[in-house]
Amino acid sequence: MLPNKSSLTIYIDSVMQRELIINVNPTEVSIALCEDKVLVELNKEQCETGFAVGDIYVGKVRKIMPGLNAAFVNIGHEKDAFIHYLDLGANYSSLKRVVDSRTQQKRPVNVEGMKLEPQLEKEGRIGDYLQQGQLVMVQIAKEAISTKGPRLTADISLAGRNVVLVPFSSKVFVSSKIRSNAAKKRLRKVAQEVLPANFGVIIRTAAAEAEDIDIMQDILSLVERWKSAVSALGKTEAPARIMSEMSRVNTIIRDSLNDTFSQIIVDDETLYNEIKSYVHAIKPEMDKLVKLYKGKVPIFDNYDVAKQIKSLFAKYVSLKRGAYLIIEHTEAMHVIDVNSGNRTKAEVDQEQTALEVNLAAAAEIARQLRLRDMGGIVIVDFIDMRKAQSRQLLYEEMQKFMATDKAKHTILPLTKFGLMQITRQRVRPIAVAETSDVCPTCYGTGKVEPTILLERKIEGNIQLLAERGCRYVNLRVSPYVAAYLSQGLWSRRMRWICKYKLRIKLTADLSVGMIDVGYLDKEGNRLLE
Repeated sequence: MLPNKSSLTIYIDSVMQRELIINVNPTEVSIALCEDKVLVELNKEQCETGFAVGDIYVGKVRKIMPGLNAAFVNIGHEKDAFIHYLDLGANYSSLKRVVDSRTQQKRPVNVEGMKLEPQLEKEGRIGDYLQQGQLVMVQIAKEAISTKGPRLTADISLAGRNVVLVPFSSKVFVSSKIRSNAAKKRLRKVAQEVLPANFGVIIRTAAAEAEDIDIMQDILSLVERWKSAVSALGKTEAPARIMSEMSRVNTIIRDSLNDTFSQIIVDDETLYNEIKSYVHAIKPEMDKLVKLYKGKVPIFDNYDVAKQIKSLFAKYVSLKRGAYLIIEHTEAMHVIDVNSGNRTKAEVDQEQTALEVNLAAAAEIARQLRLRDMGGIVIVDFIDMRKAQSRQLLYEEMQKFMATDKAKHTILPLTKFGLMQITRQRVRPIAVAETSDVCPTCYGTGKVEPTILLERKIEGNIQLLAERGCRYVNLRVSPYVAAYLSQGLWSRRMRWICKYKLRIKLTADLSVGMIDVGYLDKEGNRLLE
C-alpha cells in the first residue's frame, strides 16, 4: 500500500541530503559540506603547511613554565607548541620509557611486551617529568590559532573509521550512542580477539554497522601505524613529524560518510582518484557517489557555494520575513543579537511572534557557529519572552539544532533577561578570516580606473603573450568583466582572437576582484604575474 501524498512529502523532507563539494587550488583545498543545498561547514587545508590535528611529532622541550604547570615544545612550527601537565596523560611514564629506548640507542622497548609504568597523579608537577632539551613524543590536539602555537598532548591515540586505538591501555570502550547490549557485547568480543597486549580501543558509532572483519582490519592497521611511528623515533632528528594524520578531506569522509550522502564532488583528478580509492576501501558500495567535476564554471559557483561563502562573515544575517541577526566579535567573546525587524508591527500575538523569530534564529545560529567555527563564549540576546514554557521550548530546540555539531559545547538555559550562553571548543583556525584593509584596486578612494583603460590593459597583455608565442590564454575575470568582453556578436574577445591569432577563453569567477584579471594556461598556471 502506497503512502498518501502528505505522508510521502513528510518522509522526503525528513531525509537529509548531504553533499561534499571540494575545490582544489595550488595553495589550498576548500571543502564545503552542504545539507539540503545549504552550506553548514567550510574547511580549508593549506597545501604547504602540515601541522594538522592528529599528527604525531618527536619534539624537543624548549622551556618549562612552573607557574602554568606547562611547557613549550619545539615541533618545527614558527611558534613553540604548548603542553600542560594534564595533557601528558596518565600513561606518560610508559610512553617516555618507549621514547627513551629509541632515541638514546638503548635496547628497543615494545608496547606489547613491556610492563606498564605507574600512572601519573592528577596533582603532579610538570617539572618532575619534563626537562629542557628532552625529546618527547607528542600529538597535535589543537592547531595554531591566531598568535597561539599548536596545543599538544602526550596521551596519544590513533583514529580509524571504526575504532580509536589507545596505546598503554587494556580497556575496550564502546560509543554511548550504540544502545544495543547485544551489539556492545559483539563489538567488545571482536576487538579483544585481535588487540595486542597493552593496547585498548574506543569503538566508534560507525562500527555498529560494520562487519567483524572490517573492525579487525581497522585495529590491526592502526597497530601497524603505531609501530611505524615508534620505529621512526630513532631515525629522525627532532623536531620532526613521525606520523601524519590523513588529509582533511579523507578525515571528514571517514568521520561523516553514511547513507545520507548523495554525492562527493571534486574538481581535481588526482584528489578524485585518492578519494574514490579511499571510499572504496571503507565503503565499496558508495564509491559511485564520488564524481569528478569537469565544468567550465568554477565548482563553488556552479553549486551555489560561492554566494553562501560571500555572506559567511557578514555582520548582518537575514532570516525569514524581515528578521535578522547581528553578529559581533570581541577579544573575549562573540555576541549575537536577534532582531525581529518589522514583523512585530504587523503581528497581534507578540509572544508567539517572538517565539517564532527566536526558533528561526536558533537554527541559523547553530549553523553559523559551525560555519564560522566560533569558539569560546558565545552570548545570544534573544527576543524577550514572558512565558517560561516558551523559554524552555527555545532551550530544548537549541540543543537539538546543536546536536549535529561535533565540537564540544555546552548550552545554558535562558536567563530572565533573555540571554543564552554557549561555550564551544575550537581545535582548528577559522576557515575564512574577516579582514579589513585598504582596497588594492581603488586604494581607499572609492574610484577605479575607467573601463576603457582596463580593456586596453588586457589587450596589451594579450599582445605581449602573442609576441611570446603563446597560442592559448584563459582570462579569469569577474562576471562583470566577462560580460563586458563577450557582449555582442563581434565581441572584444572575438576581435582579439582574430587580431592576435590565439585562443582566448573567458572564465567568470565570483572570487576574482571587480577589475582583476588572471592570465592562465591550460593547466591553470599563471602566464603573467
